[in-house]
Amino acid sequence: MSKKKEQGFEDSLNRLQEISDLLEKGEVGLEESIKLYEEGIGLANICYSTLKDAELKVTDLKKQLEKKIKE
Repeated sequence: MSKKKEQGFEDSLNRLQEISDLLEKGEVGLEESIKLYEEGIGLANICYSTLKDAELKVTDLKKQLEKKIKE
């Protein structure tokens, strides 16, 4: 995973936590809450996609290692 993508994941996760904290406090109005929720869903999708890509990469690396061990 590239440093840029990794940083994007970390930034997305941190922003997602900020949004969660804001919504849990209940100090923002309905319209702002909806905007934050929408932003949070987008960030959650980015994080999920990044994690899924990482999982696929790890699985691929594991298969490569197992193949070399069998040789």
